[in-house]
Amino acid sequence: MSFTESARDMRDDLVRLRHSLHTTPEIGLTLPRTQEKVLTALDGLPLEITTGKALSSITAVLRGGRPGPSVLLRGDMDALPVAERNDLPYRSQIDGQMHACGHDLHTAMLAGAAHLLSARREELAGDVIFMFQPGEEGHDGARHMIEEGVLDAAGARPVAAYGLHVVSSMLPQGLFASRPGPLMAAADVFKVTVKGRGGHGSSPHRALDPIQAGCEMVAALQTMVTRTFDVFDPVVVTVGSFHGGTVDNVIPDEAHFEATLRTFSPGNRTLAKRRLVEVVEGIAAAHGLSVEASFGMGYPVTVNDATEAEFLSRTAEEVFGPGRFFVTPQPVMGSEDFSHVLENVPGAFVFLGACPADRDPAVAPYNHSPEAQFDDSVLPDGAALYASLALSRLAS
Repeated sequence: MSFTESARDMRDDLVRLRHSLHTTPEIGLTLPRTQEKVLTALDGLPLEITTGKALSSITAVLRGGRPGPSVLLRGDMDALPVAERNDLPYRSQIDGQMHACGHDLHTAMLAGAAHLLSARREELAGDVIFMFQPGEEGHDGARHMIEEGVLDAAGARPVAAYGLHVVSSMLPQGLFASRPGPLMAAADVFKVTVKGRGGHGSSPHRALDPIQAGCEMVAALQTMVTRTFDVFDPVVVTVGSFHGGTVDNVIPDEAHFEATLRTFSPGNRTLAKRRLVEVVEGIAAAHGLSVEASFGMGYPVTVNDATEAEFLSRTAEEVFGPGRFFVTPQPVMGSEDFSHVLENVPGAFVFLGACPADRDPAVAPYNHSPEAQFDDSVLPDGAALYASLALSRLAS
């Protein structure tokens, strides 16, 4: 049977695993229950399995029946600190945690691919590395796994690496989408503490108000972006957190905010970091306050190798037929730590539409929403694409 037929036959198993993962989501680098469920799903397969030391990762190597290079397939496993608002029989049972980005689907798909490829092990002209990764959501899990040796797990660096990500809107169900070159943005965290002098809300002239200055900074950052950067090499700055004060009539000593910075080119990434600091320092100085500004470690630009991106699109259409692959005209501002893998190994990352059939993908809640939903029907397709990429790439 073809991979698509075999994957459809294991659909019920993939759904059960996905639902089990969804009910008990875990966050960050330590995912003991998730790791245990994946190990159970892989039990009995002819895999060389190692688990992470600093994180709950799983690296599984399938040795092919014929000698050759290796290919890496990656699926991330972690959830988000989001309180689910879906009324589903398999909704999250953990307060404040949810698989709102579809990583439970990625994990089930990759486990499915391990079964598909194990069944056709003798056809493999080389080895397959299955990278089950925690900590994609801001914890740099891919970098940790690279440091622990995932890229060398088969004995030599892979000749190619592939990753997949479902989306709960934007794309119609079952449509794959990617592009050569930059696909997703670099992401950095900008942290600012505005330091003033507290006082009474009735007498602001006797204090140094960090909240007012901080609000001015937030507005000025948006103007700075539009007046500094070319729209055809885009930069996005979004302030997602602002904290200051305790009650209505007290001016606090400090206010704190954090922003995400998204860029696509090294030059803009460097310039944006410098200009962000200049803006907040200038406003602080104008108001007689001081400011502390710093950047947290972010993810690089996710760049698809042109040859591997073309191979991925060709493979998707060969497996699923014409019209199932879409070349995105431009990159997206989301970010991915799979970018670390693609800095070391040529490869490609692809999106898969998983919007439920009863929702309009143009307006459905997007990934990270507490109302995001992903349709189980795409699970066999994801598993079949993973397996097809590995088998075909090794054959080439």
